[in-house]
Amino acid sequence: MTKLKLGPLEDDRPVKLTVELPAAVHRDLVAYAAALAAETGSSPAKPERLVAPMLARFMDTDRGFRRRRAQEG
Repeated sequence: MTKLKLGPLEDDRPVKLTVELPAAVHRDLVAYAAALAAETGSSPAKPERLVAPMLARFMDTDRGFRRRRAQEG
């Protein structure tokens, strides 16, 4: 099995954010949560718990975004 990009989810204080997702994206989040649970041996997370770590991972691996952040700060 291919290793997933997300690891165990951190228990961090969330900031409330409301978004609308296409049904297909929600189904994929549910499937990803199940795959992550199988890989980590935990129970499946709620799909909304995956959004923040996925966005963080995406931004961490976006070279253009990292360069721009480095130039600004």
